[in-house]
Amino acid sequence: MQSEIDSINDAFVEARDEIEYAKEEAETVYFNESCDTARQAVAGVLDKYAAVLQRLSEQERGKLQRSMGLKMEQLKAEVADLDTLHD
Repeated sequence: MQSEIDSINDAFVEARDEIEYAKEEAETVYFNESCDTARQAVAGVLDKYAAVLQRLSEQERGKLQRSMGLKMEQLKAEVADLDTLHD
């Protein structure tokens, strides 16, 4: 279980990096590709998180949601913000 949480945390960091790269490329021809990469990274994190949640008991699920839920919402918001950066 802890290794799965560590994997989610690692993927979270990578997804945030991809979002930052996309933001840096907002006014370049590379933005669309970077944005797609960031979206895929975020989707991967959210999928891993959802898969772990499904396997947990209600009590364990609540604990994980309290510890990681805000991070997942943060990722969703940050990737959604990419849509406002490029014409």
